[in-house]
Amino acid sequence: MNYLRLYLLIIFLSWPALCTPTLTVVTELSPPNQTLINNQVAGESTELVKAIFAKANLNANIELYPWARAYNMALKKPNIFIYSMAKTAEREKHFHWIGEVATYQMGFVKLSSRSDINITANEQAKQYKIAVQRHDLAAQRLTERGYTVVYTSDINKSYQLLMSGKVDLIIDDKNYIAAMAEQLALDEARFSFAHAIDFLTMKGYLAANINSDERYVNALKAAFNEVMSTPKYNAVMMLAQRP
Repeated sequence: MNYLRLYLLIIFLSWPALCTPTLTVVTELSPPNQTLINNQVAGESTELVKAIFAKANLNANIELYPWARAYNMALKKPNIFIYSMAKTAEREKHFHWIGEVATYQMGFVKLSSRSDINITANEQAKQYKIAVQRHDLAAQRLTERGYTVVYTSDINKSYQLLMSGKVDLIIDDKNYIAAMAEQLALDEARFSFAHAIDFLTMKGYLAANINSDERYVNALKAAFNEVMSTPKYNAVMMLAQRP
């Protein structure tokens, strides 16, 4: 009987862990915030997301996809989480917004060899072809303003189009170009930040499908409030603000 009681006690104490599902978290390649190292999703924002889930005592399986696919997964499936996503009026009602895990100050990036491209104002870029990721905020904002855009599935494809000369510009943060070049095994010197875009300064959020279990959402929001007071959080959120 004592063995039976001990067995039941072990099962009882283990039950919360056994009942905690592994939640799917999706993101895109976007160094240094989201990188792929030894087939594992890593990076600065990824570390924040892992810390938030750990603080909430929830298990996360982080998967890397082209942005358009990641966005559609999170848009359509309950209990799918996504980062780092900009909050917009169109998106706001479709997601729970857990907290900010990245900062972006986006701008036009060109090949350093393109000495013919000199941009001192946003409007001057309208004469050029610009690669943007489908369903990305930059794609929406540039399209609305009449820029000539070429849609791609992810930032990797945008860089490839730039390298091949099929587009003139891409959109990225000036402080992230080095990390992206390293991820693609390219020389950073081949790229130049041409001009900052004032309407593309944004925060990237950890968010959840609007029909997700509110127990998970509330636990993650509470965990975020704790993580955001850490030195690590402040360091990550200051990345894009370096001169």
